[in-house]
Amino acid sequence: MVGTVGLYEPDTYMEARPTYPLEWYSKLAALTPHHNLAWDVGTGNGQAAIGVSEHYKQVIATDVNMAQLERATPHPRVRYLPTPQTMNDNELVSLIGGENSVDLITVATAVHWFDLSHFYFIVSRVLRKPGGVLAVWSYFDMAVSPEFDSLFKKFHDSLLPFWPKEVTDYVHEGYKTLSFPFESVGLGSEGNPLPLEIHKQLSLNGILKLFRSFSPVNVAKSQGLDLLSPEVVKGFENAWDGPLTLVRDVTYKAFMLAGKVRS
Repeated sequence: MVGTVGLYEPDTYMEARPTYPLEWYSKLAALTPHHNLAWDVGTGNGQAAIGVSEHYKQVIATDVNMAQLERATPHPRVRYLPTPQTMNDNELVSLIGGENSVDLITVATAVHWFDLSHFYFIVSRVLRKPGGVLAVWSYFDMAVSPEFDSLFKKFHDSLLPFWPKEVTDYVHEGYKTLSFPFESVGLGSEGNPLPLEIHKQLSLNGILKLFRSFSPVNVAKSQGLDLLSPEVVKGFENAWDGPLTLVRDVTYKAFMLAGKVRS
């Protein structure tokens, strides 16, 4: 499968998801000698696709999740295309641009959902050789203050039984356990992802809205367990030490793997 699975309510996800730093795209673009075509896989709301489009003439942005694509931000150099699971490999390769055609492939916070061996096979077909680069990244923990961070860890631990296996196996491990059989280009390598940070200004209201959109919170609630009980929320309010609308700098802990097809 080459697409994403909904773990968040799309509208809330778009509001609270961290914004990937522009310098990430600049660094990746500097690694590819050609800048004609990029493919953003599991594009979601299109954030990464639009960032990549500043450096490439055209970006093909694909997803299996139509709810996300319908909310994606339009851009003149980005083509949003659905990739239903009924699409065969040759159809997918043709849709993207053909064999040996893509200069950069990006997967932002999605590759852990994919059938990795199948995805990497498609990558090996469409990525330009030599010179093409595949980059995958995600994020997980957030840091605000020692008191808030301690409460967040307890909250995070309470979610563990309700997260899908793909999240606990790969994202919670910072992609250290993710198979990535590509030659390193200096931005992380298999078993040794590049640690990164993403800064975002958020209010506690925004953070709590994000927490309430988490799939594990809603799965647990359907089973009669309130992981965001009034007591838990009160703890976060006390740790915020200010009005719920007060905006603070939130640091998301991110990680990246980038590489090229081995010769």
